[in-house]
Amino acid sequence: MDRVAGPDSGLPTDLTRAGGGLSSAYPPGYIAGMELNQAMVGDAVTRLRRAHGQLAGVIAMIEAGEDCAKVLTQLAAVSKALDRAGFKLVATGLRHCHAAQERGEQAPMSMDELEKLFLALA
Repeated sequence: MDRVAGPDSGLPTDLTRAGGGLSSAYPPGYIAGMELNQAMVGDAVTRLRRAHGQLAGVIAMIEAGEDCAKVLTQLAAVSKALDRAGFKLVATGLRHCHAAQERGEQAPMSMDELEKLFLALA
């Protein structure tokens, strides 16, 4: 059985670290170029928490032997919530980089890097 994040699981339940940014432990091949703080990702984190709850519901439905069509409908909702959270993060990154450029500063990520992240979600 897969482990679910929780106080007794040993898995992290919070995406942020003490400094307010997201964890910087990226798997190989991922682009690490912009630290995100809670103010930047608040809506995306809210969406992810909601998806987390929905996914727990889907697992409970499967374990209870619920109707396949109902399970798949709920699973589709979880998938859509995850997609929206990802797109929200990319949109936030675009706004952040554009604002930096408008101020005459170096953007934390190039448009090519942001495009690559966007396409990873598509």
